[in-house]
Amino acid sequence: MSIGVVFFIFMVILLLSVPIGSALGIAALLPGAFDASFTASASYLIRSMLGGIDSFPLLAIPMFVLSGIIMARGGVSRKIFEMFTFFIGKLPAGIPCAVIITCLFYGAISGSAPATVAAVGSMTIPILVNMGYDKTFSTAVVAVAGGLGVIIPPSIPFILFSMASGESVGALFKAGILPGILIACFLMGYAIYYCKRYGEDKEKINEIVDALRKRGFLVVLKDSIWALLTPVIILGCIYGGIASPTEAAVISVFYALFVSLVIYKTLQPKDIIPILQEAVRTYGPLLLILIASTAFSRVLTLMQVPQLVSGWIMQTFTNKIILLLAINVFLLVVGMFMDTSPAILIVTPILLPIMKEIGMDPIHFGIVMVVNLAIGFVTPPVGVNLFVASSLSEVPVVEIAIKAAPFIVVFLVALLMITFIPAISLAL
Repeated sequence: MSIGVVFFIFMVILLLSVPIGSALGIAALLPGAFDASFTASASYLIRSMLGGIDSFPLLAIPMFVLSGIIMARGGVSRKIFEMFTFFIGKLPAGIPCAVIITCLFYGAISGSAPATVAAVGSMTIPILVNMGYDKTFSTAVVAVAGGLGVIIPPSIPFILFSMASGESVGALFKAGILPGILIACFLMGYAIYYCKRYGEDKEKINEIVDALRKRGFLVVLKDSIWALLTPVIILGCIYGGIASPTEAAVISVFYALFVSLVIYKTLQPKDIIPILQEAVRTYGPLLLILIASTAFSRVLTLMQVPQLVSGWIMQTFTNKIILLLAINVFLLVVGMFMDTSPAILIVTPILLPIMKEIGMDPIHFGIVMVVNLAIGFVTPPVGVNLFVASSLSEVPVVEIAIKAAPFIVVFLVALLMITFIPAISLAL
């Protein structure tokens, strides 16, 4: 069976709304089913699936998922938001900027874009609307800023890229810090422009910020310091050599439980079982995708797809700048139609050899790939962040996407800078 037929059947299966994990599994079985001489038999694929998830770094994913859910249920995002509102709430676009920074910090807790949107959006969208901000704009801010959740470390996509490329998870985490901050600054820049152009209800904003400041800095700091310390503890353990990323993920779970149960007392022991159930429901489908993606990637390798694609790209795009632009466009399109996890596991083995051949550092390429796919979270037709934000605000997805378009433009400008200035990713 030819490569074209496999991909055609795969796309047809997806269009029939078959879950992505099942579609990948079926596509992986096709060549062996129609050609008995093909190396990838059913038993080989099963061994590939089990071998693919037999990975110690991969254990960090369910732990970060669980930690993020505990923090979301414990109201940690509100504590972070109040701290930044205290300081910048009265500045131009201070409240939207506080939302963006909150997404940046919460992303360093959950490692997931949709989780960041759900945790931060459920709390901040009503606040923004009450302060007089346009509801669609408020929803778009959260939807786009939620993409920072997969760029700022710890990041689940970085763990998956490490699994697909063999690169260090810690190095990827470190490389994601400056790009995440850069993108957040770009998003805040547009938020300031928007609010200056369309105005803000300063009376309502001042009323809420003044009420927060009356509580006093020390009270607000006491409430938020435990939440703000979360990413410091996680990353400090990793970069201080105290723990591996997987061990740091486990530490984050226990820290989240301690903060929510003992410090904030926003959770009760009876809440732990429902939280564990939600974590299993969240990670279960992702695990199926990981298993199927591993098998599909092995089949593509046996069919020499990486070599064929690499050869075609290198022959077609001889200029390095044009090649990098073409790769970015390709990744943006992939992000629009495919979830981040299978996209990374399938595309990395194909594109990484090309990037190495033109002299691009694999860590730098990992950042570029994840930033591209992060934009896919807010671009139709998949646009997971758009659907999560829509469910929170009841604003139609199309309206959110239109309002988010300028944010996406500045996101793309930041992407180009990250692509062509390697130091942004590799300086740390």
